[in-house]
Amino acid sequence: MAPQQLRVLITNDDGYQAPGIRALAPAIAALGHEVLVLAPLYDESGVGSARAGMVGRPIRTATFEENGVTYVGVDGTPALAVTLASVGAFGRAPDVVLSGINRGHNIGVPIFHSGTVAAALTAAGQGLSAVAISIDSEDPDHWPTAAAVAAEALTWIVPEPAGTVLTINVPDRPLDQLSGVRHASLAPIKRSRVVGTTAPSGEPMIELEPPSPNPVSDSDEALLKAGYVTVTPIVGIREVKDDAAATALAKRLS
Repeated sequence: MAPQQLRVLITNDDGYQAPGIRALAPAIAALGHEVLVLAPLYDESGVGSARAGMVGRPIRTATFEENGVTYVGVDGTPALAVTLASVGAFGRAPDVVLSGINRGHNIGVPIFHSGTVAAALTAAGQGLSAVAISIDSEDPDHWPTAAAVAAEALTWIVPEPAGTVLTINVPDRPLDQLSGVRHASLAPIKRSRVVGTTAPSGEPMIELEPPSPNPVSDSDEALLKAGYVTVTPIVGIREVKDDAAATALAKRLS
């Protein structure tokens, strides 16, 4: 039994049957924690913090069990899953949230588009601490490595102030072959890799550029490439304590 049994919400944006969530949930349950798995019915990658259509409609769910863990899928986004859990729609609200294991890394300033990272930020907005975990491969071989990192991150974050959020990226390699763990800055926005192009039909289309051969030093992109687990604390929407804009607008309107 864990020294402190927690009710841990596990979600993701790849879907409730995705291999990443099925690797993470039993690893956390094995620590003695009460695990609530609640994630989208289908892949919701890239939806950010969307919760569209959540008010005033019944939300369809589905479940399956595997290795003693019940997985619940909801017809909606990861942010919706976090919201439902935090307001008690599936029993007692969780103590902490783990979001992942996401297939593919989440690096750079554009992580706010990630449903996995946005789920963690949504948790913070509900007063819960959260960890978003991603693995650096679209077809990973080493899910247990990321699960082990997530378990240690959970232990670290529990005593931290409510609303603490970490985004962590893990190389797809055995645990004993990691280069180490490093605090990482977010790669700059110019490394979003998103470019606009035109489809053969003439319609606009978005594609991704290949990884940079020379990523910014000490960024999550560079450190992950070097085999490090990258850890980046992040915050959600916060106001700036500066009234210059309001003062200028008031003058213009007076």
